[in-house]
Amino acid sequence: MDVNGVVAEGFEPVREAFARNFEVLGDRGAAVVVYRDGHRAVDLWGGTKDIDGTEPWQPSTAQIVRSATKGVAAAVLLLLHQRGELDLDAPVGEYWPEFKAAGKDRTRVWHLLAHRAGVPVLDRPLTPAQAADPVLGAEAVAAQAPVWEPGTDHGYHAQTYSWLTGGLIRRITGRSPGELIADEIAGPVGADLWLGLPASEAARVGRVAQVDPPPEPAGLRTRPKRAVADAYADPHSLTNRAFATITPLPDENDPAYRAAALPASNGIATADGLARFYAALIGEVDGGQRLFTPETMELARTERSAGPDRVLVVPTRFGLGYMLHGAASPLLSPTSFGHPGRGGALGFADPDSGIAFGYVTNGFRASVTADPRAQALVRAVRAALSAE
Repeated sequence: MDVNGVVAEGFEPVREAFARNFEVLGDRGAAVVVYRDGHRAVDLWGGTKDIDGTEPWQPSTAQIVRSATKGVAAAVLLLLHQRGELDLDAPVGEYWPEFKAAGKDRTRVWHLLAHRAGVPVLDRPLTPAQAADPVLGAEAVAAQAPVWEPGTDHGYHAQTYSWLTGGLIRRITGRSPGELIADEIAGPVGADLWLGLPASEAARVGRVAQVDPPPEPAGLRTRPKRAVADAYADPHSLTNRAFATITPLPDENDPAYRAAALPASNGIATADGLARFYAALIGEVDGGQRLFTPETMELARTERSAGPDRVLVVPTRFGLGYMLHGAASPLLSPTSFGHPGRGGALGFADPDSGIAFGYVTNGFRASVTADPRAQALVRAVRAALSAE
């Protein structure tokens, strides 16, 4: 497999790991970019743009990044707080009165970002067309009764995060999260990422699909633990209900779905766009704009939830909209913060080492938080740093 692109001196292990992802771990089309102290240190791509095609992947190729979108959406709310337009400790109902319904009057803004709001499910799932309607989605989560008392526990809000964050952003600003991402994040830092794909960019985006993992090497067992397998097998479990709030599953290659703005799941980015976004959260990028002040960065990565996740079953750790280093997280170190996309993409920043990372792929696997291809690349970055 030919790998295209460049790596800075010392980051050769990342090139080796990226090539091995194609040779051993089943990647068909992918890219990885790493920034170090605001400058690009790794820029690699390979394979095909479409999972079912032959056109080569280009540096400008973008893909849907699923839940890696959550970290970008979280930045919108944190920037509103940074500007004094949003109090993270205030009740959500202070900005969004309808959200007080069904026992949610004490839900705090930060509960939404830390997956503590207690509404990871909808009693009446939405169709893909309904889910793409921000008004209907917001009305659905506002009316939903929580499955635990808000603030007392945590569980991954896999899909409802879209309407929780999007509804709040619209109430505060009168604008969509996609518009704010374009105008106040992607545009100023020069990041190729979108929430609500413009028609002008559609030709850059590859077709994606679910792919089977390669056979496990002899002696290696990577099957999920029994409790996790049981949760996904039970159609009535909180796990399955959380991932089924949009039923049937949307077609991720549908132009209408890609043009919608679902902050939980359908952002589209290049590997460079994802990495550049995280680089701008922790410092200046190529001498340009920094998005987060040091104080906001610390808020983002300060632990707000930890322990057994009521939806994912495994232990998870969250700051404000970002996954933190832990047993289920493939991040670089305990100082890292970021977000994976189910079965593929990963974006994160590690302030202590100055690393920002973005990986995108057109082949999604069954894993939720720890895709082995992304993990292999993170281990390679770690090896490069430790060799210095």
